[in-house]
Amino acid sequence: MALTVGFDLDMTLLDTRPGIKATYDALAAETGTWIDSELAVSRLGPPLLHELANWFPAERLDAIADRYREMYREHAVAATLVLPGAREAVAAVRARGGRVAVITGKYERNARLHLEHSGLEADVLIGDLWAETKGDALREHGAGIYVGDHLGDIVGARAAGAVAVAVATGPYTAEELRAAGADAVLDDLTAFPAWLADAL
Repeated sequence: MALTVGFDLDMTLLDTRPGIKATYDALAAETGTWIDSELAVSRLGPPLLHELANWFPAERLDAIADRYREMYREHAVAATLVLPGAREAVAAVRARGGRVAVITGKYERNARLHLEHSGLEADVLIGDLWAETKGDALREHGAGIYVGDHLGDIVGARAAGAVAVAVATGPYTAEELRAAGADAVLDDLTAFPAWLADAL
């Protein structure tokens, strides 16, 4: 079977914190609701509704999430940075004839805007998934490796029977990722091409 490698998006391929912080700040200003945007961006990974529930009542969550996603396009995409090694990691998969699948918890339309803006190309993009549901997508697309920064990404890889490669560029340390059961832990994606060469 052809090589397929799955990648998470936020804090794995892209540093989306500046833009997400700007979006939360704009949302707070528009709604008059205080949001600790620094705290929110320190715990990226779970679905948007999980974070919004800390700041808004349940009956408003769906409408607030829709508004956040609209504002996101204006505030977040251009402010996002490609993380070190991301382009090289994608290129390493392609150099081996492999496919790249971006499996993310982010709203898929906004995730696509990020990929287009950053010039990162994915053969598959699936959004709005988290933890075990990422595993469903990884299985569906035959991904034998999943690379992410969050404990939920390790759960997703495990659910798919994929090799869980963790990068310590998100909210967890290398030690925490290792303790959570990652098969390999890298400081960042600059180490991924060498890891892939050794793994195959």
